[in-house]
Amino acid sequence: MSEPTTAAVAEHTSPRRATLELFVVGLGALVVALAQSLLIPVLSILPADLDTSASNVSWLLTSTLLVAAVSVPILGRLGDMFGKRLMLLVAIGALVVGSLLTSFTDNIGLLIAGRAIQGASAAAIPLGISLLAVVMPRERVGSSIALVSAMLGVGGSLGLPLAGFVAENADFHVLFWITAAAGIIAFVGILLIVPEAPGRSGGRVDVVGSVLLAAGLVALLLPLAQSSTWGWDDPKVWILLAASVVLIGVFGWTQLRIEDPLVDLKALRRVPIVLTNAASILFGFALFASFIGTASYVEAPESSGYGFGSSLLVGGLAMLPGGLAMLVLSPVAAKLIAVRGGSQTLALGATVVAVGFLMRIVVHDSLWQVIVGATIVGAGTGIGYAAMPSLINAHTPPDEIGAANGLNSLFRSLGSSLASAIGGSILAGSTVIVGTFAVPSLGAYQQIFAVCAGAAVLAAVLVMLIPGTKARQAA
Repeated sequence: MSEPTTAAVAEHTSPRRATLELFVVGLGALVVALAQSLLIPVLSILPADLDTSASNVSWLLTSTLLVAAVSVPILGRLGDMFGKRLMLLVAIGALVVGSLLTSFTDNIGLLIAGRAIQGASAAAIPLGISLLAVVMPRERVGSSIALVSAMLGVGGSLGLPLAGFVAENADFHVLFWITAAAGIIAFVGILLIVPEAPGRSGGRVDVVGSVLLAAGLVALLLPLAQSSTWGWDDPKVWILLAASVVLIGVFGWTQLRIEDPLVDLKALRRVPIVLTNAASILFGFALFASFIGTASYVEAPESSGYGFGSSLLVGGLAMLPGGLAMLVLSPVAAKLIAVRGGSQTLALGATVVAVGFLMRIVVHDSLWQVIVGATIVGAGTGIGYAAMPSLINAHTPPDEIGAANGLNSLFRSLGSSLASAIGGSILAGSTVIVGTFAVPSLGAYQQIFAVCAGAAVLAAVLVMLIPGTKARQAA
């Protein structure tokens, strides 16, 4: 019996079932994004709680970042080959296993291992986007993709206040119980409700390419993640960066010479794909910079000249309106994409992000002003994140959509890594003394916001160079 076509799968999906499919896939994307940022607000208290060094604790974030970077493109390609739903279940399963491991231990080695396993779940968002593009009814594809794509920012915005609340009222292990429980619900829901996407390409796994890509990404991202600990004058930073150039170059050379490449570089070189991925780096940079430039900003003491002496919870809550704006604006963005096209919608989002960061530079006397500025950034990011998959899907062959969305997600993560490295260096390079502690100066934050505003403007210019086409509602 032949495999059902994409149209047949969507045609036999009732409105109620489509809503359930979107809910469980969206929940999976939300909890994965939540897990990525959940520990950021509590990192400062973990060395004492775990009786270990701050450098060891930093690996709770670094391990997740590195595994995520490697897993996203590989699982995306495997999704095209063997089934997007299957690989989505693998990704959500990794989240559950990692969360359960970390929820039972205080051993720093096991915690790092659990967080590394969680990192593989980052592929759930691009896989979810690719799956919904195939199985949802045609009229709901655009809004569904926009919603799941926005979860990358929504989860981060929810994670900060949740972690702040837990840090002030309970043990940090509760955070992992939350992600484990939500992950189990999403896994069972996807297993029981969501069908597998038709059109699997099959083929052989490019093991050599996978190893080269993994090594190249680790060599690139590790020094960026550890730059604040190692220092930019440490030789191993530049040795690793140079190694990443060589490894990624060799990887590209191999991909052009094998029959079943891990990454179709010819497709990746299409102008719309190149420009969209470049804009994705800039958006990822801006969103993460907003995270690090908001919570710590409002938590700084008033004697710093800018802060409000807020608690961890209030610092996290300052990001919550931005996350809710992403959620609310995702269907609006889908309608804009249908009417104006993905490139114009992405440019609009970038422009809104630039306005938000300019406001952060100029208007910052009251807490509500900072929150409004961060919310505007969140709103623009949500619009942009909704538009990116539409552009990727519109310019990618159907049997490569999983890999293409995975790479786009990787470029967003690369932007976040750059924001962490560059932003951390800027904040450490200009400080003021408050009591016996040095905290970043107002000028340092304003430099970060200015860089982000410039990055957003550049993203708007780049995407306006994309040929004006309306995104396909199904791919």
